This record gives sequence, C-alpha cells and structure tokens, in this order.
Amino acid sequence: MSPDGEDVVALEQASAVIAHSARTDVGRVRSVNEDAFLAEAPVYLVADGMGGHARGDAASRAVVETFRRHLAVGSPSTPEQVLDAIHSSNEAVRALSDEGDEGTAVAGTTLTGVALVDAGDGAGFHWLAFNVGDSRIYTWDGRTLRQLSVDHSAVQELVDAGLLSPEDAERHPDRNVITRAIGADDVVEPDLWLIPASGRQVFLLCSDGLSKEVDDETIARVLTGDTGHAAGLAGELVDLALEHGGRDNVSVVVVESALAAPDDASTRDRPAEVFASEDTTPRREDGAHGDVHD
Repeated sequence: MSPDGEDVVALEQASAVIAHSARTDVGRVRSVNEDAFLAEAPVYLVADGMGGHARGDAASRAVVETFRRHLAVGSPSTPEQVLDAIHSSNEAVRALSDEGDEGTAVAGTTLTGVALVDAGDGAGFHWLAFNVGDSRIYTWDGRTLRQLSVDHSAVQELVDAGLLSPEDAERHPDRNVITRAIGADDVVEPDLWLIPASGRQVFLLCSDGLSKEVDDETIARVLTGDTGHAAGLAGELVDLALEHGGRDNVSVVVVESALAAPDDASTRDRPAEVFASEDTTPRREDGAHGDVHD
C-alpha cells in the first residue's frame, strides 16, 4: 500500500483515474499509533483506534484487513458489499474485546471512508461515503472545503441542540467522547452518502489528529496549492498537524478522481431503497434526518 499512488478503475462505458496521497504519524505525544488507513482502489478509509489496553491499534488494523478481504482491488464494488464490510469490521473489532479486571474492556475504532461503487438499477457509478465516529470526510471543489460527515460526538450533539458553540466545543471537557464507534455495540449504524461519480472530485479523509490541530481554512490553503495531483498533500497536512502540537496520532488520505467519458447514468441519484434495511438516520446540513445523504 503506497503512501502516494494512482489507480485506474474500469467502468462499463468509462474509466476512473484515482490518485491518492496517504500518510499516518504517531504524533509528538503518544507512544503507539492507533490509527490505520487503507488506500487501495476502490476503497479509501481512515480508522482511529481507541481503548489503549483494549488494543485500539489492533482494532483499526482489523478494519483495514476486513475491508481488504471483502472488496476486490481495482474493481468497483457495490453498496451492499461495502455495508457488509462495515458490519463485518464491527464483528471483528468486537472479537478483540478482553475481559479486564473491571469487566469487559471494549476495543473500538472510528471509521470514515469512500468507495467507488456500482449503484445498480441503471443508476451508474457513485462514490459511497461512510462514517462512524469523529474522523471526518471533507469534499473539495477547488474553491470550497466542505465537511461532509457529521461528528458522532457528545459535543457535536450539544452544538446541534444549540447548547454549545463550535468554539466552546473545542475546549469542552467531553470533546473526546464519541457516541458511535466500530466495536462499541453489537450493531453498528454508519452514516451513508451516495455521490454521483463525475468529472474531477476530491475527498479528504482524516482522523481527529488533523482536525483538532489544523483549522479548515489552513487545510483549504494546502489544497488550493494542489497543482492537479494529490501526491504529497497528505504529508503536507500531517506535517502541519505535527507543527501545531501533534498531540494525537494523525492520519490523512486525499483522494482525487477523474472520470473519463462518463456514462450519463452516473449522474443520476441512486434510489434509497438499497439501504432500506439499514437502521441509519444521518443528519443533513439543515438538521433534518434521512436515510441517505446525497
């Protein structure tokens, strides 16, 4: 798994050239890197392990290995296969839990990522974005950095309820408490978004080791300096996190895709029925709830 690379994924009437830049670092304070990433087409993800004695590093690695087993390298996947990988990852991390002196110590990890999928039913190819926890997915259109995912955290819930400002959330004593994680419960509830694959698209995936050290404006400045290729961008962002203190492990994956000769079907939204069996209610930007973010 190269830190920087490029893959070509063949579609029915088109091909996707996907460049990526990926890097992880233990940071300047911690002794163990509990982060892990996967950057192998068609899936790109970041996992931020938690638990210390409950093997957070093993949890994040278990997610990476589970996705490798479930998704074929170099070929588009399906939404169902990605969801199966997420649920199987939850089972794998649950299996890592140990009986400690004070009861069950649960290993856990965040999971955030994107996968190129064939949405089926003539809907064409989409990026399926998924998130559990407070690692983040951003989109970048060359001018605007937008946070796609919603943090599953105690402070984010207070912000959503109007009880806490985003600025105060950064200093709140519960800022590191997350409300969803892979391995925390028998059933995991990921937030999901289907984004039509078209033209040039850029996704930034990161653990909170980046987002808590480097503000969005600075991240956007780094991406603005992109000369049309993702190579090296993850390293620049990780270096900035270290310069700002590096108080946590930090992982960054930048994904840049270009779709050549796109099929018209790839620009149509995928019917939400495919996710009907998922008990998932991700939050939209306007605060409403729905089964799938588009």
